[in-house]
Amino acid sequence: MRIGTDITVVSRIESSLDKFGDKFLNKFLTKEEQNISKRVESIAGYWAAKEAISKALGCGIGTELSFHDIILYKDEKNAPHFKLSDKAQRYHKIKNSSLSIAHDGGFAIAVVVISN
Repeated sequence: MRIGTDITVVSRIESSLDKFGDKFLNKFLTKEEQNISKRVESIAGYWAAKEAISKALGCGIGTELSFHDIILYKDEKNAPHFKLSDKAQRYHKIKNSSLSIAHDGGFAIAVVVISN
């Protein structure tokens, strides 16, 4: 079992959005993820989630795992989940996972638990 966590300052994400707009969003979110994360707090939470997942996998964002290898989605109760691209799943072999994202007081935080 592996655990990853990340905390992000929402204003940092907001500054990047103001400066780079869609180019920034497209760097780390799929179109589907962008459709379900309209508020800057949610976008910051998704950034933190992808960073936390990469930390739990022990590789960070880079050659073994890109932002777009991590696909975030919500279930029918609006709870966050993720899956990996087929290539990344073959490499990392995740069996089970749990993801939690929260934002408050100008921060977004994500915690993930992975077993492989």
